[in-house]
Amino acid sequence: MSNFIKDANWRYATKKFDSTKKVSTEDLKTLKEAIRLSASSYGLQPYKVFIIENPELRAKIQPAAWGQSQIVDASQLIVFANMTNFSDKDIDVSLSLTTETRGLPADALKGYGDFMKSKIGVLSEDVRNTWTSKQTYLALGNLLNAAAELRIDVTPIEGFEPDKVNEILGLKQLGLNASVLATIGYRHKDDATQNYVKVRKSNEELFINL
Repeated sequence: MSNFIKDANWRYATKKFDSTKKVSTEDLKTLKEAIRLSASSYGLQPYKVFIIENPELRAKIQPAAWGQSQIVDASQLIVFANMTNFSDKDIDVSLSLTTETRGLPADALKGYGDFMKSKIGVLSEDVRNTWTSKQTYLALGNLLNAAAELRIDVTPIEGFEPDKVNEILGLKQLGLNASVLATIGYRHKDDATQNYVKVRKSNEELFINL
């Protein structure tokens, strides 16, 4: 745990990446696995994750992300896209994966499936979309922590226009929506932000014990 705290103190939202440094294939594989293993509500993972290296595509996205340099200078741009209008069919797909993975009879989880459908299906489409979007942040958290251990910088980015990113990537046609972005790579030596003292609320101000 001491290493985790050390890693958390090391990381910061990198403002300037060194565009000459790239995340290795092996480290990228580790980060992808960290994202894949993230917790999600009911274990449904109601999202897709786009890892974008193509420089032309990232240049198109940059204006939709307020012109932030990280979009084009980082080693990779990651787009967490939540599923929209999540349905009973999507739950069935997840249940099939579970029964196949665990070697269970096809109808072994019918009761659990019906329970999930009774809780999710009654929600309005807007509420369901908000719920699936929230799940992407759990995956983002795993990415932040795994990357810090590898001394790979990550900048979470909410400063972007989802509709424009959706259009560029054709997400709407896929039933997806750009929820949150992240850039990964290595901090530039000239990024003064890395020298700032981390500012967080004190334990007394942040935590309430009941």
